[in-house]
Amino acid sequence: MSIFICPVCGEKLEVSGKSYICPNRHTHDMAKSGYVNLLLSKHGSTVHGDNKFMLRARQEFLEKGYYKPLCGEVCETAKKYANKNCVLLDAGCGEGYYTTNVKAKFDQSEIASDIYGIDISKDAADMAAKRKCGIKFAAASVFRMPIMTESCDILLTMFAPYCGEEYHRVLKNDGIMIMAIPSENHLWELKCKIYDTPYKNEVKDYELDGFEFLGSQRVSFEMKITEKSDILSLFSMTPYYYKTGKNEQNRLNALNFLETQADFEILTYKKTAKD
Repeated sequence: MSIFICPVCGEKLEVSGKSYICPNRHTHDMAKSGYVNLLLSKHGSTVHGDNKFMLRARQEFLEKGYYKPLCGEVCETAKKYANKNCVLLDAGCGEGYYTTNVKAKFDQSEIASDIYGIDISKDAADMAAKRKCGIKFAAASVFRMPIMTESCDILLTMFAPYCGEEYHRVLKNDGIMIMAIPSENHLWELKCKIYDTPYKNEVKDYELDGFEFLGSQRVSFEMKITEKSDILSLFSMTPYYYKTGKNEQNRLNALNFLETQADFEILTYKKTAKD
């Protein structure tokens, strides 16, 4: 079974050998790693999403366990709302760190699941698929998801762009959306060391059209980073990296030790009828 649909005609895709094929015979071949590219050709010919440098930096940082407290709480939240034969979609899955940990939590808890991850970056989808963890990954945009309507019990979005229309469409009635966002104090000490006038993150109103807000869980913890390469990896996986001037980059490169707060919120929503 697959919840992927053809990006060309919208018909359901079925696996045939190493390809996904729709009833209209549009064929989408799997890469060697196992992911499928479901971006339309106009998207597939150019680079979208995070590049290999950012992806590798994030993978190296996350695999060292720096964000383990956040990952653990996300997994527990997903487990809380999972039903029998749970279909979960990670929209904007990146290199698959959170997706694979949720899958491991479900397996450990003997929750039958069918898990999918999509990311607009083909490099991200490729890295995620190379984890070989039984999750179906695809290169696709969250703003035009090749996912069947009302097919998902849970939608997970970890710092990805928000597309309410699509998220609402693919969730089943009363389906659950779990969203992780940086809270106001996230990486505050790092910002103070780099910028002349640092600013705290703005946390917007929780209300979203078509969703009932179920609650927020704050996840805050201190990180002590003693390796210069890890400090650079942390900064490289943030939106600040490409917006930082030469002077600030020099300050960053001078850091050999960093103690900073990680500050997140896990927001949980239930799909409702739209106003």
